[in-house]
Amino acid sequence: MALQTRALVTSKWLADALKIQGKMRILDTSWYLPKLRRHAKKEFKKKQIPGAAFFDIDQCCDKTSPLDHMLPSEEVFADYVGNLGIESDTHVVVYDGSEVGAFSAPRVWWMFRVFGHSAVSLLNGGLRNWELEGRPVSKQYVRPTPTEFKASLNRSWVKTYEDILDNLDTKKFQVVDARPSGRFRGLDPEPRDNTEPGHIPGSISIPFHSLLAPSGHFLPREQLQDLFVRVGVDLSRPICVSCGSAVTACHVALAAHECGHPGVSVYDGGWSEWYTRAVPEHVISEGRGKHL
Repeated sequence: MALQTRALVTSKWLADALKIQGKMRILDTSWYLPKLRRHAKKEFKKKQIPGAAFFDIDQCCDKTSPLDHMLPSEEVFADYVGNLGIESDTHVVVYDGSEVGAFSAPRVWWMFRVFGHSAVSLLNGGLRNWELEGRPVSKQYVRPTPTEFKASLNRSWVKTYEDILDNLDTKKFQVVDARPSGRFRGLDPEPRDNTEPGHIPGSISIPFHSLLAPSGHFLPREQLQDLFVRVGVDLSRPICVSCGSAVTACHVALAAHECGHPGVSVYDGGWSEWYTRAVPEHVISEGRGKHL
C-alpha cells in the first residue's frame, strides 16, 4: 500500500486508502482493563471501521504462561494472523476504541514488527477521532479469507526477567516504564490483585498518556523528542520499555520509533512479573505495603 510504511496514519489517509481497495487489512485491536467493564469483542460487533477484523491479544498469546497476553510463538502468531487474511505483503492498519485515542493498538503494532512485518501502521487518534470526523462505521462483519503468513521473531526486541535483572549491573540498555507516575512511584494501587506498585531500580518514568495530546493523537515528533530529552532518555542508546503487562509500554516504543530509534525492546512480563519474582530491594516504592 505504501512504499515506506508510516507508523502513524491519519483518518483521512485511511478513508482514502479504503476507496483504493489495495492490499490492506484493518484491525480493531481493542482491549481494556477488567475494571473498566468494557467488552471489546461485543463493541466490535456493534461498531467497526468498514472492512475491519478483530485482533484479540488474549487469544493471540502464549496460553501456557501464567502472565496475561504474553507473546505467542512464531507458529501461533502466523496461524492467527493468516486466519485474519493477512499475508506478508499486506499493509496492516491497527486501531482501538479507547477514549484516550490509543491504548492497546500500539501493542499490536509492535507485535507485527517484532514478528518481522514492518508494513504496519497505527490509526492516529483511533476510532474516537474517526467518528468525531464523521467517517463511516459498520456492524456488518465480513469474515476474512484465511491465507498464509510467515512470522520471524526478532528475539533481540524481547527482554526477559533475567535480562532486566542482569541489566541492573551491566546497564546495557535504558528501562522506561509507561505506567502512570503514581503507580511507578508506589503511591497509587496497581489494577491487578496481589501486586503492589513501584518500579524497577534505575528505570525512567514516561507515562503513556504523556505521549498523547488531549485529542488522542500522538504528539508531534519534535514534542516527543523534547519529552525524551527532558526525562533523561538517550535516543542514541538501546531502550527497553515496560508497563504492567507490556501493553502501554508499546506507546513508548512507537514514540521512540517516530523519533528515529532503530528498534525498542519490550519487557514482556512487565511489572506483573517483576513484582512476583524480584527480591524486595529490587522493588522501589515510596508507599511500600500500603496497597495490599
